[in-house]
Amino acid sequence: MIELLGFISYLITLYTYVIIASVILSWLMAFGVVNPYNRFVSSLAHAFHAVTEPVLRPIRNSLPDLGGIDISPIVLLLGLFFIQSVVLPNIAKVFL
Repeated sequence: MIELLGFISYLITLYTYVIIASVILSWLMAFGVVNPYNRFVSSLAHAFHAVTEPVLRPIRNSLPDLGGIDISPIVLLLGLFFIQSVVLPNIAKVFL
């Protein structure tokens, strides 16, 4: 069971990196640093959007409207860090 919790922690870390990469790519596209019409960039953005949007959409719907600022990735990252640092170790203590 401890190995399964370690694997879940690894997946949370990997998903954290995907969220950060998605945010950075969206900033680069918004400020015109990368060309959004490039095939590789658009396919990468689409892949990031497909992976992160199902989790970010309910968070965006529950947050108040802050204008042009989207803090849903920050809320998701805080939730993932909480699960990784508080919930998983406490579950691991039960099985030790």
